[in-house]
Amino acid sequence: MPHSVSPGESPSHSDNDEVIPDAPQTNPPSNVSENKEPENTENEASNDNLADLLFDEDDDDEFPASSAPGTKDSDTAMPDAVDSAASQPAKVDTDTMLAFYQRLFPFRYLFQWLNHGIIPSPDFGNREFALTLQNDAYLRYQSYPTADLFRKDILRMNPSRFEIGPVYNTNPRDRKTLRGGQMKPISKELVFDIDLTDYDDIRSCCEKANICAKCWQFVIMAMKVVDTALRDDFGFEHIMWVYSGRRGVHAWVCDPRARSLPDDRRRAIAGYLDVLRGGAQSGKRVNMKRPLHPHLSRSLDILKPYFAQTILVDQDTFVSSEQAQRLLTLLSDKSLNEALRKKWESSPDRPSASKWADIDALANTGKGGTLNPATRRDAQDIILEYTYPRLDSEVSKKMIHLLKSPFVIHPGTGRVCVPIDARKAEEFDPLSVPTVTQLLAEIDAYDAENPSTGAGTDAVEGEGSVPNESDARGSRRMQDYEKTSLKPYIDYFRSFIAGLLKEDRGGKRERSEDTTEVKTESMEF
Repeated sequence: MPHSVSPGESPSHSDNDEVIPDAPQTNPPSNVSENKEPENTENEASNDNLADLLFDEDDDDEFPASSAPGTKDSDTAMPDAVDSAASQPAKVDTDTMLAFYQRLFPFRYLFQWLNHGIIPSPDFGNREFALTLQNDAYLRYQSYPTADLFRKDILRMNPSRFEIGPVYNTNPRDRKTLRGGQMKPISKELVFDIDLTDYDDIRSCCEKANICAKCWQFVIMAMKVVDTALRDDFGFEHIMWVYSGRRGVHAWVCDPRARSLPDDRRRAIAGYLDVLRGGAQSGKRVNMKRPLHPHLSRSLDILKPYFAQTILVDQDTFVSSEQAQRLLTLLSDKSLNEALRKKWESSPDRPSASKWADIDALANTGKGGTLNPATRRDAQDIILEYTYPRLDSEVSKKMIHLLKSPFVIHPGTGRVCVPIDARKAEEFDPLSVPTVTQLLAEIDAYDAENPSTGAGTDAVEGEGSVPNESDARGSRRMQDYEKTSLKPYIDYFRSFIAGLLKEDRGGKRERSEDTTEVKTESMEF
């Protein structure tokens, strides 16, 4: 994208990077503050105070119901703050992991998702998988022609987790027989990674691997900003968010157009979304030109309520003298800084909400009793600095990057990496995501209460499988996942795949009906 129109400071690109044009400012979403007057370079609201910146008004038979023993889980309702040593289960043992793969892991649906259809194709067969074994050995360039062979190898290897890489132009297992440079990645979902450890300098409730309901709000606001930008500015539709199992989320943008993006386009999109500059100790990290780019104006509208609640109240971020000093360095008015410093030093325990109100009160005592335009700009930049998504942009820039598969078990917490419906992001509670031992116990409890329930089969869709196999009475056998709290997550995954496959089928028909027309996918937005 041109340097002059990037929402943040323009990222450094190599000379051969392809750039993406700016988003059009016509027909913005209803929550976007549209800048129609070019002479209004301050992006001012009608009311000149800081309060205005914050308070604007198919059934399948894949999963065997074997009688593998389940271990009773001791998980109970967790408090807001979670101590990793006290609350997280010990490393998942190999027998429990194997039982999970045998009884619960959705191999068929994962195959359909990555294969973009039910008939095996190179989209799956040339896909790289990387397995982390129980002894921490790391096996790259694994590939599988069918879902059945994929499942059999996972059961044989019983990895503690596995990651998903790109689709290559040839089978990645054959790399050693090829000359250097002959094996090249040709497609991969556009991915994003958000980790709460990147917020450790501003979250006061937890640190490192620990999370709670208060600091999870940072993830929610990041999901909303990124998801909205990907949909509204780039036109992507099939975006799946997945809980990492401990302290973050991953986004998989699965549209056909996104999967085929070359690395220079991926870097450009990552740069578009990357607004924060430098590290926590590098001074002001947000310094936006005015009028604000439409993406930033929209993001500010999304983030202002979170700043008011999460930063000023829940985290009380500015209550400490160190954070208060940091806040002062982000205000350019020296006389205002000195007045605020004196006021806060006389009341060292003054809460963050009061300190934010002090900026408003003291700034409005100047000429005309209105907020200095520079202070208003500073306030907007501060809101963005403390709430805007902190992305690990390196994850997004290269097609060859590997990312942990959905539905694997996080080895540190025992929790399943489940998908999240972004439309209901605020309803998702990472601390209530089931652990593997909890799920196996739920199966045992269900079977004990319903002894007549038929057992499933080991078949998966592919060679020798019998979809929707029924018991002797003609009723479909309930799959093990349906007996557990994993069911809503797998059901959501299935619905996501259905929408994706519908678009893929439509795109293939379109290409086959008109092979003479060369279609280009514009990245303009």
